[in-house]
Order: sequence, then C-alpha cells, then structure tokens
Amino acid sequence: MRVVVFVKATEDSEAGMMPSSDLLEAMGRYNEELVNAGIMVGGDGLKPSSQAKRIAFDGPSRTVIDGPFAETRELVAGYWLWEVRDMDEAIAWAKRCPNPMPGPSELEIRPVYELADFGEAVTEEGAAIHGRVADRLAGA
Repeated sequence: MRVVVFVKATEDSEAGMMPSSDLLEAMGRYNEELVNAGIMVGGDGLKPSSQAKRIAFDGPSRTVIDGPFAETRELVAGYWLWEVRDMDEAIAWAKRCPNPMPGPSELEIRPVYELADFGEAVTEEGAAIHGRVADRLAGA
C-alpha cells in the first residue's frame, strides 16, 4: 500500500522560517531509518505558498492564481511517499517522526489510489497506458 504523508504547514513555515540544524539532522536520521526499512519512496520539503501558483480549471478555461494562499492549516509544507503494509504501519512510522516544525504541528496520511481501485472504469487500453507510464517511472 502506498501512502502520502503530508507535513502540514504552520505560520512559521509559511513565513519561510528555516528549520534548525538540530531538526535538519533529526529529520535526516528519520529519513535514513525510513529508507533502510524500505518504507520511504520519496519526499521533500516545500517552499512557502508565497512562491506557489495554483491553476484553476473550469471547462476549457485555465486561470493562474498567485500565492500566498489563505488558511495556513490547509497547506502542505512537505511530504513523503511511503510503501507500507497497511495504515497501521504508516501510523506507527509517523508517530516516530521528530516534531517536523517548531511548536505544534501535524502529519496527514493519505492512501494513494492504485489502478485496481478504479474497477471497471479501467479499459484494456487505459491499463496499457498506465502500465507504460509506471514502467518509465520505474526506469524500465
């Protein structure tokens, strides 16, 4: 099972406050544990939403919206992509995470859809297309 673990933004992260050396080292050690356990597939920190763009879709229309974005508690400051047995394993690893921000902070764990989750909507051609993309991403 793949999950994305979001590090929720805080006022500090949205202000561009950089982590301390201690936090960088603690997160590096944690990431190393995740990789050594075969859990971490990828992940990174994200710059504040003041440096972000959103693209709004409405039919054929596309509108670019410049950051910063309101509602800091709804924003993401970083993420991991993990491969775990189940949600319980993801929760157990998330609980081992160093506090990712100075002060109160949160992680959000979201399961990733697998192609099989789409059931009958996946045609033979659709499965072939997605298979080719997965192969390319895997370096095949």
